[in-house]
Formats: sequence, C-alpha cells, structure tokens
Amino acid sequence: MKVTQIRENFLKFFESKGHQVVSSSPVVPGDDPTLLFTNAGMNQFKDVFLGFDKRPYTRATTAQKCIRAGGKHNDLDNVGYTARHHTFFEMLGNFSFGDYFKRDAISYAWELLTTVYKLPADKLWVTVYAEDDEAYDIWAKEVGVPTERIIRIGDNKGARYASDNFWMMGDTGPCGPCTEIFYDHGEHIPGGPPGSLEEDGDRFIEIWNNVFMQFNRDEAGVMHPLPKPSVDTGMGLERIAAVLQHVHSNYEIDLFVNLLKASKDAVDAAGGGNCDAASPSLKVIADHIRACSFIVVDGVIPGNAGRGYVLRRIARRAIRHGYKLGARKPFFYQLIEEWFACT
Repeated sequence: MKVTQIRENFLKFFESKGHQVVSSSPVVPGDDPTLLFTNAGMNQFKDVFLGFDKRPYTRATTAQKCIRAGGKHNDLDNVGYTARHHTFFEMLGNFSFGDYFKRDAISYAWELLTTVYKLPADKLWVTVYAEDDEAYDIWAKEVGVPTERIIRIGDNKGARYASDNFWMMGDTGPCGPCTEIFYDHGEHIPGGPPGSLEEDGDRFIEIWNNVFMQFNRDEAGVMHPLPKPSVDTGMGLERIAAVLQHVHSNYEIDLFVNLLKASKDAVDAAGGGNCDAASPSLKVIADHIRACSFIVVDGVIPGNAGRGYVLRRIARRAIRHGYKLGARKPFFYQLIEEWFACT
C-alpha cells in the first residue's frame, strides 16, 4: 500500500465515522506565538480543546504537515542516522471535541489497523496509563487484546503524572492519560516491549498514540475532571507506511525511494561522481528538501533568528552533506520538483 493510499484510507475511514476532514494547517502557525512550527495534528485545534473556539463539527480528522527542527521538539541532528527521525513528517489524526471518548477511540483505532490496513492482531501491543483501568478493560474485555500484550506504564519520569502514558499540554490546562499502540517486528529484531529495559530497541515500534483529555490541571497540580472529555490522536504517516510496506526504515518506503534516487542523481551530477547510495548524507538531503520546501511555501526566508534561522540551518546542513559526497555545484533546488511529485 503506497503512502498516498494509506493517507487517503485513513481520512476516508474517519469520514465514514462522522468526522469532518479538515485540511492541514500551514507548518508556520499563524495564530500561536508560542510555537516555532506546527509540530502536531492538534495544534490547529488547541483553542477548541481549551474552550476558546467552537467549530461547526465535534469530530475531525486530518493529515497534518509537521516540522520538528527547533524548540522543544528538535529532531534535526538525528536525521539521517536513525530509521525514523525526520525534520518534516505527516501526522494522521482523529479528534473528538467533547463527543466520543475512550471506547470509540480505541474501537476506531483497532478497526482501522486490523480491518482496513489488515495488520495481524497478534503483532499489536498496547500501553495504558497505570491508573487507567477504564482503557485497560476496553482493550482486554471489549477489543480482546490478550492481557500479556497490554502494558501499564506508571509515573516513570520522576514526578506525579510524569509518564510516557500521561499527556499534558503544559504545567496547567487540559491533560489526561493516553494509550499507545505498538507493532512487533518479530524476535529477529533486537529490543523489548515498552516499559522494559530493552524498550529502546527496534523490535517494538510505536505507531499510534491516543490521548484522552480527561482533566484540567490547576496551578496547585490538582486534577479536575473536564465536563466534556476529548480525544486527540496522532500516527506518523511515514511510520505506519514502513510497517505496511514491510520495511524496517522510514527511508525505505515508496515516498523516499524516488526522492533518495533523485538526491543521488543530483549530487552525482554536481560533482559527486558515483556517490555511495547507502550514505546517511543522502537521507539528510532527502529529508531536508521536504522541510525546506514547506517552510518556504509558508513565507519564511533564511535569516539570523527564529524560523528563518532554523530554515537556514536545515538548508545549510543538506548542502554540507552534499559537499561531503563530492557535490561542488548547486544541486539542492533541483529536488523540489521530484519531492512535490512524490506527495
């Protein structure tokens, strides 16, 4: 299943469940000075979740363009050297604004993964917040996931509610437990299940996070139940594509195969001769043209501060990696046409 079909199937599935398909917002937030770039699907709905904005729908689904290359979420230095880090990626998401809650969110996620995407049920593991008995029971008693594949994750980050399975927008405000879905690549891949000492291995890969905004945290840290709990989910398009296309690295999916070839061709023509097709530098170049293209389209130009400085860093890093491969002429701009042909 190609990336375009995976995206389309996601949006059509949730549209069939009564969700409004909402276009991706720009990667440069127009109304949120706290954000350098859009870094999650829920960003454009932040004021809806906070109660400051009302929409003519209570269910939404998006394929959001995201940038993580500055501020709190900064993956820039890892790009090219890991299987799953990107500066630009798409986040698939479904959202409930005081409409459905845990039961439907979990049911929808399971149906999409096992019925539409046809992932083997026995390859899927889930985590829940340790105190979230409701989500645990839904997975175990209603969905039918064996209890040995449901893992409770407690406060594992040194403070109350500081957990991989408890989401907070900030020190105060909407927050709540989350349930994450993992895909098991099999025993031949090193790594252990989430929560284990070997969890950083590549065997178990998180593919989807369902956040249940259940509480409002006040300045004293007290959790007050929200009158209308909401749902915010996020699934990386490139991650689920790697699983569905039976490859280990995001850079092996169909979207990147053509872009990596174009990157090599451009570098070779610029003086690289016949550069190493497996070089991490080509992954850097292929990733960075995606980020630079959308940042520029949204009106940012290279500069010395803020978003302009981040754009300059990304472009300079890509060009430097081309230089490492032997490029001595301008090449980076030539990839734009190939990138947009892949989207």
